[in-house]
Amino acid sequence: MIRTAFIAVFLTLYILFAGPLLLLYSLFVGNTRFLYRAGVGGVVFLVRAAGVRIRVEGLEHIPAGSCLFVANHTSSADAPAVVGSIPRQVAILAKHSLFKIPIVGHAFRLAHFIPVDRFNHDSAVASIELAADAMRGGTSLLIYPEGSRSPDGRLQQFKKGAVVMAIKAGVPIVPIACSGAHRVMRKKSLVIHPGEILVRFCPAVDSAPYSLEQRDALNDVVRATLAAGLPPDQRPLEPAAEAQPAPSHSAQ
Repeated sequence: MIRTAFIAVFLTLYILFAGPLLLLYSLFVGNTRFLYRAGVGGVVFLVRAAGVRIRVEGLEHIPAGSCLFVANHTSSADAPAVVGSIPRQVAILAKHSLFKIPIVGHAFRLAHFIPVDRFNHDSAVASIELAADAMRGGTSLLIYPEGSRSPDGRLQQFKKGAVVMAIKAGVPIVPIACSGAHRVMRKKSLVIHPGEILVRFCPAVDSAPYSLEQRDALNDVVRATLAAGLPPDQRPLEPAAEAQPAPSHSAQ
């Protein structure tokens, strides 16, 4: 609990004192690059200071240009590890409740993060449209397609929103297999255990050959690709769907 208390105190002070200055600076210069780097860097520093090592593999699989990153979600510790490992600024599709946090919510909006309410269908559809527009405009996006944290670290079923926005935007999907985070910080626990989190960028999946009617097939391919990058104890228990060849344009 000492590590948790350290992070909570430091993060609160960092937000209260550095947050307003970073927001003002971003508004003054007209971009959020420094705000983003300072925010992500501060959180990653805290994670490392708590005894957590972050190892990154597969950066060569990230294509040039905008893309959709999709990561598995097992712990509160995997978000800083994943975001801190992506070598470019990304927007994040995040729970709408996070945007109500003072200072943090303002920073999220300024950085063009997109709020989503999973329990409001119309709001969720609107968020998907906003995300697709952002990617068409050159912004890369990060989403957790499982929708919630895994209770045991194993990969859960994917919602379809991620592949829908990728198809609409015509961008490649980069699965990110994050392993070990569920042992660093377990679900519904505030205790942080020293350990290693591995962030593995899997081969990109081209969404261009798929139509919206083929979103289920694309979803299966993306999930199978991500599952292959996880250790056996985090892969889904049910047999993973085999990745099928991308459909030809003539079949659409």
